[in-house]
Amino acid sequence: MSRPTKHAPERGDARSRLLEAARDVIRAKGFAATSVDDLCRAAGVTKGAFFHHFDSKEALGVAAAVYWAETTSAFFAAAPYHDHADPLERVLAYVDFRRRIIAGRLEEFTCLVGTMVQETYDSSPAIRDACGASILGHAETLVPDIQAAMRRHGIADADWTAESLARHTQAVLQGAFILAKASDRPEFALESVDHLKRYIALLFEQSKQEGQQG
Repeated sequence: MSRPTKHAPERGDARSRLLEAARDVIRAKGFAATSVDDLCRAAGVTKGAFFHHFDSKEALGVAAAVYWAETTSAFFAAAPYHDHADPLERVLAYVDFRRRIIAGRLEEFTCLVGTMVQETYDSSPAIRDACGASILGHAETLVPDIQAAMRRHGIADADWTAESLARHTQAVLQGAFILAKASDRPEFALESVDHLKRYIALLFEQSKQEGQQG
């Protein structure tokens, strides 16, 4: 998941400011390269305040993944793609929305939990699980619309499921972010999202035709 970043932590309590700083600094530098000092400096708090709220940098990483899930959930829940009456149009509009928010610097549109899990999947199971819950939890929000679209378009016996397609959307998006980082070319992410939209439209059309023939 991703959303446009804010360029400075909100002026709230120290814990919230550290989580906001983690969101931005880790996306820019990576988890391993981000120090506690970096986070304190970005948040405008003391190291004592950091350790008052978090026992370790790993604990901060887990909390940041949870915070990311909470804030992005609200962001996507309010997005306009939900307004379409046709469930397939909602799914396609979701992809369009994801395309629109690929804007600005790489660290502004790439995914915090996708960034962290690539570094910590083996070294920190706690961060890995928190990141996985965020990514897979977001995928699950797409399942009801995909299921409704399958029913509306008469797709009952496909060799794919709403759950697997929802997960695939996240695989493409996370891969798109990696390509953009590897090439320093955000347009590579945009073209991947364009292909995802074409794939979903063609998948429904093909599955509908196969169902009619069967």
